[in-house]
Amino acid sequence: MANALYQKGIDKIQVLTASPDDNPTGEMDIGERFKDIAPDLTKYVVEFAFGGIYSRPGLDDKQKVLATITALVAQGKPQIAMHIKTGLTVGLTPEEIVGCIMHLIPYVGFPSVLNALTVTQEIFEEQGISVDTSAVQ
Repeated sequence: MANALYQKGIDKIQVLTASPDDNPTGEMDIGERFKDIAPDLTKYVVEFAFGGIYSRPGLDDKQKVLATITALVAQGKPQIAMHIKTGLTVGLTPEEIVGCIMHLIPYVGFPSVLNALTVTQEIFEEQGISVDTSAVQ
């Protein structure tokens, strides 16, 4: 039986990913592929990142995901794809996601933003999502 913090983390992941009960982590890579070398990694990710950090009060899920996207763009991490999808699930608009990434140009540089936009574009194309650019000058 899972402990309370683990279950709290799984519950938060399901909210963020809209994943079903039979696959509670959905497409989220939380360390399952490392079971043979680090079987406790998933427990740490679920309990700490989602049961602890993502479940804290103070920010709503949209704000948390935007903060996560910002950090991943700045670091150039491949997990950006998963969190772009999560952003869409929690109600961020495509324009908000792109706006967040574009806002980072002076802070993290063009290469990081270009990489993040490439991933974002791929996800939007996969999901048939278009971005309203009519407000862009």
